[in-house]
Amino acid sequence: MEQKRKALGKGLEQLFNNEAFNIDEFEKSIVETTNKEDVVQIDLNDLRSNPYQPRKVFNEEKLNELTASIREYGIIEPIIVKKSIKGYEIVAGERRSLAARKAGLETIPAIIREFSDEEMMSIAILENVQRENLNIIEEAMAYKNMIDIMHITQEDLANKVGKSRSHITNILGILKLPKIVQDKVMSNELSMGHARSLSKLEDDNKILDMTDAIIKNKMSVRELESAISEGEFAKKVTIKKSEYKDPKYMQVQRVMREKIGTLVKVNNKNIVIPFDSDKDLERILEIINVDINID
Repeated sequence: MEQKRKALGKGLEQLFNNEAFNIDEFEKSIVETTNKEDVVQIDLNDLRSNPYQPRKVFNEEKLNELTASIREYGIIEPIIVKKSIKGYEIVAGERRSLAARKAGLETIPAIIREFSDEEMMSIAILENVQRENLNIIEEAMAYKNMIDIMHITQEDLANKVGKSRSHITNILGILKLPKIVQDKVMSNELSMGHARSLSKLEDDNKILDMTDAIIKNKMSVRELESAISEGEFAKKVTIKKSEYKDPKYMQVQRVMREKIGTLVKVNNKNIVIPFDSDKDLERILEIINVDINID
């Protein structure tokens, strides 16, 4: 086992100490220490994504560019895989495998190595952080997983991924936000600055109401921070005090928001469920079990 780890080069050692880890150098070290006869052609149908891959959607434009390059020049650098119970799991090179499939290839050159689950997760996360920007929620989840699995501090993680300690802290704070608000960040309805300011608040109901107000009133981050620091949120975004009077209704509102995934309002003996499009309305109707054709 020690000999196999040694063959992976210094890159893997850096993965589990406090040195900065560079995915390009890591792959280069594996390729350079692998004999040409050990590079094998693997059927693309036998490949599975790294189960710890944090990125669920890849940039289509970049993927098309890579596909065009593969059609013209072929696969320049083999991917790295791990043998699994059925086929192989991709350790590094997910985009290359997707582009190869789009280019019409049936096989792809690969180097087979053994990796633990911890190594698989760490490599997948660091590859995405360094090579292709994750959205802010994916990045936060990736960092949280690394801290939990690798048992490292935020400062160690910052050194490893080449980010500041404050950057790591701010991003992890976003995971405290309600799921609905995180979705708004994912869809770019809220900026990272908005999310960072909202994450400083403790009251989920207030966070949800402020999120609604930010979108409705197109509040800038500066306006939001001013409203929070001055305690003038109600005045600045014209939220009626009556909305906060009955905790019972606030609890119903919170549960409905989590269930439906939109900023439901429950007050003054009214329930208001906003929707963005006919498709969004159909989604809501399905959730509340209403069968009706809106065409």
